[in-house]
Formats: sequence, structure tokens, C-alpha cells
Amino acid sequence: MNEVAARINCTVYRKGVKLEEIRIEDISVALEDEDTFVWLGLFEPDKELMDMVQDEFDLHDLAVEDARKAHQRPKIEEYGENLFVVLHTVSLVEQTIHFGETHVFVGPRFVMTIRHGKSNGYRAVRERAESVPAKLATGPGYVLYTIIDFIVDHYQPCMDMLQDRFRQVEKALFLPNPSSDNLEEFYNLKNELLSVHAAAAPLIDICNELLRFHGDIIPAENRIYYRDILDHVARVTQTADRIGEMINAAMQVSLAQVTIRQNDVVKRLAGWGAILAVPTMVFSLYGMNFQHMPELAWRWSYPAVLFGIVAGCALLHRRLKRIGWL
Repeated sequence: MNEVAARINCTVYRKGVKLEEIRIEDISVALEDEDTFVWLGLFEPDKELMDMVQDEFDLHDLAVEDARKAHQRPKIEEYGENLFVVLHTVSLVEQTIHFGETHVFVGPRFVMTIRHGKSNGYRAVRERAESVPAKLATGPGYVLYTIIDFIVDHYQPCMDMLQDRFRQVEKALFLPNPSSDNLEEFYNLKNELLSVHAAAAPLIDICNELLRFHGDIIPAENRIYYRDILDHVARVTQTADRIGEMINAAMQVSLAQVTIRQNDVVKRLAGWGAILAVPTMVFSLYGMNFQHMPELAWRWSYPAVLFGIVAGCALLHRRLKRIGWL
């Protein structure tokens, strides 16, 4: 991937006001002005581009190595004056959740985002930050807040969608004659729920660290925003825990219903077996040698035996039907 395809935006700001867009190789020149900071956005850059960025921002080798690859766990790492933050993103497209990653490098005078996978772009985040120059003038700490807040805002719609899907499957669970036990749907719901929870939960530790440390990047006036993020993440994780417990309970109910249906089948088979035992027992007598057998000593013995069998079976069927075995 070339630089033009991978670079989304590279902008210089002075005191919260956008100055101009620049090339990556001009970043170090732009940073010579102490009142400026740079906001760079990349999408799945290749090694050559990452090497160029590393030289411009003086990034640590280990952080750059992690940023080249996706599938990193959410975390925050400190490398000298710079921070490296890994965030898992979610996006809801036609009732399907897509997962991606955003790696953020933050320094006292720059912010760089690297997107991997199917993640939302940050054009709206830039427009939001640029609309409040006074807050943007506080530096990269406010930019990092807007990025994290944008990511967290996309968790709740996914949770709402999963909750709606669960309600639909739950209703089908209690139909008089359910077509299936819905265990596969419950399993898929639980898997997606755990994935969203795994993306959101680490943000609690990340925001707590940003609140307590890194005052050179996160000034005191910006820390209130990170407490707001903590509140949103707590709501997402609590919702996930609640839905998870409900899914577990529904799966137990579904398994119990399977057992009940199996017991009903066994009872019906046992009932019909009891009914069939009556003629089987009587007819087995004809295979034994008696001196006076029905049909031989008494001309009405055969009809009488058949009538007795039918009457006995009917009586047994009525009794089993009354107790719910048939």
C-alpha cells in the first residue's frame, strides 16, 4: 500500500486552529514551531510508511512493531514521553457487528491513529474537535479523548441490537410448540456478546491510568472527559453482564425443555407399550397346549377374547390419556 492510499489525513494545528495539511516527510519541520501539534491518520500502512513515520515522530521500535500488525490486545504502553494505546472498535452494519482495531500514538505535540480491519473513519471526530478550538488548544490529550469517546459510542448500539435479538429468540423459546431448541442462536449471541465485552472492558483500566498519570499529555482540565468515558464503558459492560446472565438462563431453560420433550416421548412410548402388552399377553396363550382352548370348546370364545382385548386396550388408553401419558 502506497503513502497516498494509507494516509487519511495529516494536519497541523496551532492553538486549536487548523493551519494546513502537510506531507508526512514535512512533519518534523512543522513541529519546529512549539505552539503547533500534528494529527496524522493512517489506514493499514506498510513497513516503508511506518519507518518514515517512526523517523518523523521518533517512535520506539517495539511500539512500531506492534502497530504494524493487528490482533493486539487493548492496552496502554508508555515509551518515554509518548503513549501507545490499542483500542478495539466495533461497527454495526445491517445488524452485523464488524470488529477492527485502532492503534493510537500520543505525544506532547502529536497524535497518530492507525486503523486496522473494518473500523469507522475519524472524519467526524476531526470535525467535532475542530468545532471547539478552545478545547482542541489544550493539545493531543483532548484529541485522544474524542477518539476513545467515538469508539465507545459505537458499543452501545451493538449492545442494543444483541439485546433485541435475544428478546426475539426468548419469545420463540416459550411458544407452545417451538420448532427448535434455539441453542445455536443463543451460542452465537453469547459469542458476539463476549467479543463486544472484551473490546470495551479494557478501557476501564486504560482510562483509569490516563486519569492518574501522564499529566504532560492529559492536562487536569481534560480529565473530566475521561471520567465520562468511564461512565459509558461501565454502562456497556453492565449491560453485557446482564444479557450474558439472561442468555445463560435461557440456555438452561432450552435444555430443560429438550429433556421435558424427551420425557413426553418416553411416556407416550411407554403408554402405547402398555396397551400393546394386553393383546400380546392374550395372543401368547394360543401358542400353549390346553385341552379346552378358545374357539374349540366354546364357539363364542374368539369374539369374546377379541372384545375383551379391545375393551381392555380402550380402558387403558382412556386412563393413560387422562394422566397425560398419551
